[in-house]
Amino acid sequence: MRLALLLLASALLVTAEERINSDVNQKLRKEEAANSQVMKTLHMLTDRYGPRLTGSPNHEAAAKWARDKMTEWGLKNAHLESWDFGHPGWLNERASGYVTAPVKDNLVFEVLSWTPSTKGAAKSQAVLVDPPKTPTQEELTAWLAANKDKVSGRIVMVGKPTVVPVNFTAVAKRMDDEALQRRLSGQGGPGGPGGPNRTPPAKPEPGKLTAAQVNTQLDEWLVAGGALVRVNDAAMAHGMVRAFNNRSYDLAKVVPTVVLRNEDYGRIARLLDDGEKVEMEFDITNHVYPEGKTTYNVVAEIPGTDKADEVVMLGGHLDSWHSATGATDNGIGSSMMMEAARLIQSLGEKPRRTIRIALWSAEEQGLLGSQAYVKEHFGTFEEPKAEFGKLVAYFNIDSGTGRVRMANVFGPQEAADVLKSALDPFADLGVAGASASKSRRTGGTDSTSFNAAGLAGIGLGQDPIEYFGTTWHTNLDTYERIVPEDAMNASIVIAGAVWHLANRDEMLPRFTKEQMPEPVKPGRD
Repeated sequence: MRLALLLLASALLVTAEERINSDVNQKLRKEEAANSQVMKTLHMLTDRYGPRLTGSPNHEAAAKWARDKMTEWGLKNAHLESWDFGHPGWLNERASGYVTAPVKDNLVFEVLSWTPSTKGAAKSQAVLVDPPKTPTQEELTAWLAANKDKVSGRIVMVGKPTVVPVNFTAVAKRMDDEALQRRLSGQGGPGGPGGPNRTPPAKPEPGKLTAAQVNTQLDEWLVAGGALVRVNDAAMAHGMVRAFNNRSYDLAKVVPTVVLRNEDYGRIARLLDDGEKVEMEFDITNHVYPEGKTTYNVVAEIPGTDKADEVVMLGGHLDSWHSATGATDNGIGSSMMMEAARLIQSLGEKPRRTIRIALWSAEEQGLLGSQAYVKEHFGTFEEPKAEFGKLVAYFNIDSGTGRVRMANVFGPQEAADVLKSALDPFADLGVAGASASKSRRTGGTDSTSFNAAGLAGIGLGQDPIEYFGTTWHTNLDTYERIVPEDAMNASIVIAGAVWHLANRDEMLPRFTKEQMPEPVKPGRD
């Protein structure tokens, strides 16, 4: 009890010491209400430059546009910071698909990225193969040998159709108080707020192959067997499709591959089960861009004054998957962060610390852009670079269109207390508080790249709206799914919190050497 009272008294003392600039917060609100640019920014990032797949000309054009727009707004040192992605860029230019017999219909699908084009229109009879799910190597080798004569010159559907049950439970679009309190108590989110509580894949039984190992050998088998096209089941309801990438990034190792909506996949599979001869046609044009091996993070600054060598960062990932225009993931997040920077710039006041915005590439391929930046500029707690001790915090947003409800910071509870004080003036906009994290595990979003290094990454938790159930990585992730009022309010909240950390007397409290959690060892992440 005594310890609890001491902790409470400490938290109250921190809160009491925080001097909140109410005039600045009011100016931010007025500017956003009168001159918001957040939806205009989103329009350009999605309608004009989307999708923004890392290494593609679209992504580079979006990065250059963001750099130039922030320069126009008055930010300084706006530039593209290059790093080695290690893979060529790729972009689907056009794709069409049809079932031509025994019925005629259009097909709804997306092309798997980093896969080759068809050689003109690929027309053939469809065949469905159903490989074993968790075989031993001997079992898979035997199955491949037994079925090798089925795929030559064919359009090959891989796996039986997934039965997607009707969902009778309505999904909440706003985070209720109970869910919010769970998040504030440290339950849920990707190294902080923002991500789904996905169960990690079960480890295979000893001697069994993983799904990835099976898939790699299937691709090799289809190439060797002369298959024309591989067709995967999207396995989602209501025509939703998620198409990711050929994990090898080597187009020679795969055949042209599409992800077909579950409704079309199931229909064709049932016709095949009836003994019907089903014919399909795909015409796919993809392009490879060798220059995409070098990709870019976008960086710009609002210079500080008496504490200019200290930095408060904000950002989110600019890249997207290619099935849609990347609006909720993460065009609107990038737009909110750009808008927050614009709001601060509009104040006409100089912050004490430098405020730096960064828009990352290759988040979707594994947080690669933010990890490259952290490695180059900051190092780690164990092997710090000169700038390590000068970063106050990094704010990140990456969970769709919803309003900001909370924040999670890597650091001691005192850091969360400071952050809560900065957020409290925006309670009327739905913000409920802040929590602290000790996890240095990467995953989910770019704030964890900072956490892993021992830096104060701040993940902003949002109302889910339609994110994980509908738009996240799907062909429905478009401008139309954005809630403008939520985006505007989130921009205000972020600007206010960033301004506060940039101007308080002390840096955000950090873990001491004795308190710093151990880094996650390779292979345990």
